[in-house]
Amino acid sequence: MSEDTIRLVTIGRILRRRRRLLATLAVLGAFVGYGTSLVFPPRYTTSASVLLPGQWEERELLTQVDIATSSTVVDRAAATLGWTGVSGAELRDRVTAEAADGNIVKISGTAGTPERAQRLSDQVAEQFVEFAARIAGGGTDSEAATGLEALRKNVEETNRRITDLADAAGPGQTVESVQGRTALEKLRTSLEQAMTKLDEADPATDKAGMVVMGPAARPTGEAPPTRTQLVVAGALLFFLLAVVGHLAAARMNRRLRTEPEIAAALGSALLGTVDVPEVRSGGHRPEDRAPRARIRRLLGADNRWDLPAPPRSGDEAGRRIRYRRVCARLRVRLPDPGRLLVVVPDGDEIARRAAGQLVAEANGDLLLRLVEVSVDRPVVPDRDTESGALVVLSAGSRTAEELAGIAEACADGRHEVVGVVVADTVRIRPTRSGGRPPEDATPALAVRGHATGGSA
Repeated sequence: MSEDTIRLVTIGRILRRRRRLLATLAVLGAFVGYGTSLVFPPRYTTSASVLLPGQWEERELLTQVDIATSSTVVDRAAATLGWTGVSGAELRDRVTAEAADGNIVKISGTAGTPERAQRLSDQVAEQFVEFAARIAGGGTDSEAATGLEALRKNVEETNRRITDLADAAGPGQTVESVQGRTALEKLRTSLEQAMTKLDEADPATDKAGMVVMGPAARPTGEAPPTRTQLVVAGALLFFLLAVVGHLAAARMNRRLRTEPEIAAALGSALLGTVDVPEVRSGGHRPEDRAPRARIRRLLGADNRWDLPAPPRSGDEAGRRIRYRRVCARLRVRLPDPGRLLVVVPDGDEIARRAAGQLVAEANGDLLLRLVEVSVDRPVVPDRDTESGALVVLSAGSRTAEELAGIAEACADGRHEVVGVVVADTVRIRPTRSGGRPPEDATPALAVRGHATGGSA
């Protein structure tokens, strides 16, 4: 798995073999999402639209957006609303604005209730319109407005003086009086045209007439993320993290899976690979009744997911015939057949069952002594009358460092590792006659390989 590319079949194997664990983690994530929704109260958001008449460039619209969310506008809205314990600084985090098509500025407000969200949006929109009109010259304290009004008064005064001069020039009986009245009328026309152009160029007459396009709609649903979204997101997050965690653990897994690698790590020859029938229920060891082991078994985390599905085995007679050949190979490798130490890594249930069957099938020709050793600090009994040590383990259960530690422990106890037996799990084909085997029947083993050559 550590060298293979992650494929869909790998993910499918995780979903199939760890479905109970993944479902439990997804439910746990849903509860975490629900708890998060209780910590963060629901929020409601609504928007009020402000129309900006006239021609506006994009940068001018962005300026108006900044004005709508400025501290001046929001503080004035906060003062008008008068909400207890809510300051303008807090409201600035709840107010947003954006420029939409058609010279429209959308002002959005977020609050804890639909009513407050509606009032906040409407009030900010009104304060924005008032402040924008004040900047554009709509206020009485504007210097530009004061100067423009003074100019209009001067024009009116000039028009009256022109009228007085025209009356003083007479009814136009002479050429000079006619020319004077004509010049005065031209001057009056020029002043009126100049005032008209000045009014048209005044930004206050073009861009100050902003209009709030009705009150904000009262929101009917929560603003995202809603409680449902948080629950779904929590379940999905925990589910994905569990899958990614399984893939990462498989990538980092350095356990040996092939027979040559296992034999090389122990520095001995492979005597064969034996098959142990799969046990789906019952047959648990006393230590498997601990609360932690029960929880792992309940969640389905006690089975290896990163190994292929166990193949189907033949009949029991064929398995036992092939199995006895392992004993024959042991007799050949032992110069003086006698007692032999069978070393099994602690916690390897498949290897322990295989070693127990190996002891049962020896038939007294070989005196086999079963010993389980810890892989963390392996200790093997000192040599007494044993002729060597036989290591039995399951494929993909130990790393090269752990197997090297077992080999060193055997060497410290003055035991020579005479061979290695690898145990694999197989599925038993249902028998057509004879009924089901008794529950206390000893599982049969089969040999599939041989380190010294030949077929088993």
